[in-house]
Amino acid sequence: MVTVLHLGVILAVLSAALTKEDIKVSCLKDSVSIAWRIQASLVPYAARIFLGNCKPSHFDVLPTGEGDVLFNYQFDQCRFKKRMKGKYIIFENELAFRPQPRTKPAAFVLTIKCVAKRPDHWVPQFLNPGAGSSEARGGLVFHMALLNAELKGIAESNIIPLGSFMPIWAAVDQKSHQPLLLLMEECIAATTPKLYRDSQVYPLITKQGCLVDSLEGNSVFLPRYHSSSIILYLQSFRFGLGKELYIHCKLVVWDPDHLDRTKKACHYSKKSGSWELLDSPEKSSICSCCASNCMTRSRRHIDSESEGLSYRSVVGPVIIVDQSGQEAQDTKTGSISTVV
Repeated sequence: MVTVLHLGVILAVLSAALTKEDIKVSCLKDSVSIAWRIQASLVPYAARIFLGNCKPSHFDVLPTGEGDVLFNYQFDQCRFKKRMKGKYIIFENELAFRPQPRTKPAAFVLTIKCVAKRPDHWVPQFLNPGAGSSEARGGLVFHMALLNAELKGIAESNIIPLGSFMPIWAAVDQKSHQPLLLLMEECIAATTPKLYRDSQVYPLITKQGCLVDSLEGNSVFLPRYHSSSIILYLQSFRFGLGKELYIHCKLVVWDPDHLDRTKKACHYSKKSGSWELLDSPEKSSICSCCASNCMTRSRRHIDSESEGLSYRSVVGPVIIVDQSGQEAQDTKTGSISTVV
């Protein structure tokens, strides 16, 4: 009991010696610099000061007995959390004094936040090759994954209530390529991870970029934050209800300045009663073919042109479940077709 009391007294003294006024934070382009002058009583415990999971990068004991604790780290170190807000990226971490093991609460915690303008080429942390499926072709790397409801990361659950939304994200790594526009040329839902000739499927996107699922339901393409990625905000449906479903898509990259009837991302707007082009609404006339048949090029032309510019990717399994009883009767059903 005496030992615990002494420890409590020590922690109280140490905590009282910590003040935010002694901490100076400098946010740089891709890193942060933190200088913390600690009192002499804290110097023996300087190794218990952390930025995220990082220890001080430098420590000096001053002639006065005080100490200068310095942190100089990149934002991709020390477990910085990154999130996007409009045109800005917010980097957050915690500066903490932990005189006891990590299982115990920190004696002092200060949130470190840096805000930077989002560069055009930036891709959020959750959009990485390890999140969801990724494939490479022709020097390009394609990704596709199911996002959470907040669109801030990969979904933690694959159980989707009937009528709710499934944000399907796809992206392509541009690397040294000229600016690329990523399109979902075709997407279907199926109950198998591979498609077979007799597979039962539910059409989502057809006619080289027409989101036909938006006709009956509320599925849309969400506004882009970058041309090299796209989010299909897909309303869940009755097809394959309660079974494992897989979303099969053909992803295509294209010149952002040359959209036409064969290279587009169109969804139906119930408000306007017409088809709208995601990237340039003023050019929505190229989506008019979604109501009939879109012009196609010769098979030979398509095959030669798509080499290295497209890839078929799959997300799943997802399981759509009916949790709303009678209300589910009003949910769209859509048509079902067979792969031929």
